[in-house]
Amino acid sequence: MMFAIKAEVSDPRAKTFAFSAQKTMYGGKHIAKGDAIFVFASENGGGPGLIASGIVTSANAIAKKRGKARQTPRVSITINRTAVAKRRLGRSELKLFSHWNDGRPETELNFKFYRQATNKIVGISDEVAAFLRGFFLTREFRLEHDMP
Repeated sequence: MMFAIKAEVSDPRAKTFAFSAQKTMYGGKHIAKGDAIFVFASENGGGPGLIASGIVTSANAIAKKRGKARQTPRVSITINRTAVAKRRLGRSELKLFSHWNDGRPETELNFKFYRQATNKIVGISDEVAAFLRGFFLTREFRLEHDMP
């Protein structure tokens, strides 16, 4: 499984990102060391959206608090950045994709990240992961490597 996180990012060019007690949804609680992840700098915190991809170097589940019936699972993670996004992808680019059952990767991202404004870690499909990888490659690289 692949993952994505939308969170406040103080330094989008940092080599390492650390996120403490992040909410998880859509399978995000299963994130573990060694998993690949895409990092979105939350527009709520002034960020531009997709900024980086990386590898999770640590993942620690946060214990639920006693006495609370409904609690969203939370995880603290550290990520080593492996690439910087070459093109913009954020709320404004994804908001048009709101036909929730159309099967498009843009729609899955819009649903999981922007239908609710909260920051979170989410599990993403292989199709979304392939779509997001395209934001890290130059056009020339894709053309050169996609040729038969």
